[in-house]
Amino acid sequence: MSWEQTISGKIIYGPEAEVIEGYIVVEDGIIKEVHEKKNDSQLIIAPCFVNAHTHIGDSVCKDPVLGETVGHYVKRDLDQLVKPPDGFKHRILNSTPHDEMIEAMKSSICDMNYTGTYAFADFREGGVNGINDLKEALSSSEIERRIFARPVKTENTEELRTELDDILACADGLGMSGTNDMDMSILETAREQTAKYGATFAIHSGENNRSDIDMALSLDPDILIHMTHAEASDLKKVAEEDIPIVVCPRSNFITGVGMSPVAKMLDEGIKVAVGTDNVMLNSVNMFSEMEILAKIFGIEDRQVFMMCTLMGATILGLENTGSILEGNKAKIMIINGDSSNLTGTREIISGIVRRARPDDILSVII
Repeated sequence: MSWEQTISGKIIYGPEAEVIEGYIVVEDGIIKEVHEKKNDSQLIIAPCFVNAHTHIGDSVCKDPVLGETVGHYVKRDLDQLVKPPDGFKHRILNSTPHDEMIEAMKSSICDMNYTGTYAFADFREGGVNGINDLKEALSSSEIERRIFARPVKTENTEELRTELDDILACADGLGMSGTNDMDMSILETAREQTAKYGATFAIHSGENNRSDIDMALSLDPDILIHMTHAEASDLKKVAEEDIPIVVCPRSNFITGVGMSPVAKMLDEGIKVAVGTDNVMLNSVNMFSEMEILAKIFGIEDRQVFMMCTLMGATILGLENTGSILEGNKAKIMIINGDSSNLTGTREIISGIVRRARPDDILSVII
């Protein structure tokens, strides 16, 4: 049975995120028409977010000890928190019952819907079992996803290849930890197998320091995660090879590793998207990432908005999404421009990027 819906308001339109007044017509989940027309509606019709880097299995623990307490301060230790195989998160994941893991992931998926996210990329631990767990959690959700998994069996090359074949038969690619976390031969085998399947090879790089960047680039990755400590020469190489980067501002702050050189990435013409990273450390709320990128990093508001929507869709290969455009899938959030928080906003994009919150959303269409 077909359905049609017409929505009027201020529309964030097209790949340049231009604000126009008018209405859109959605038919069977597709944006059929966008018309400019003056109106008095206080609704803001915006594309939904793409969360380009998550670890939602971490939803089972949302209040980890961040490090050693010294006086009034916490000395943060990234390796202690997340480095495989013995970091805090991995011990938690390995000890959590299956049903508890599924329910925790379902909660984060619901939270993504509530906060305006229509698609996410998950770096899935646990090999094939981890993939199946995530798919079980997603079974009743319409949210779009990219599953980038990683192997468990890394001691024997033949066992590794067999597991990679099994993983790549049911995932969108591999999402590997950095080259400082595992033997390079494992990563080279993983890259080789990924290429054989025509799948995505994504890898963490330059998060804690820049010591693993050159090795990561030697693997010819499809996506780089973090690049917090990338130098100008690194970014030139990334730009020349047209490798996109996903940055995770809040995560880098909470682990104490610093600020990614986002402005320099953009100056080099690199495609940059945004992720919330470990649910253990941060909520899946993309509004919070936008506020930090605009206010702390000083990135221009429209650029921030596009990084969190269209760029994420582009990097993850989500076709016909990411912007409000005729023919695209209707992945839209309806925001109350007359809420107590947003009333008085003069520039729509700036208002959403710098101060909007999930409670300003009236509805989400995905």
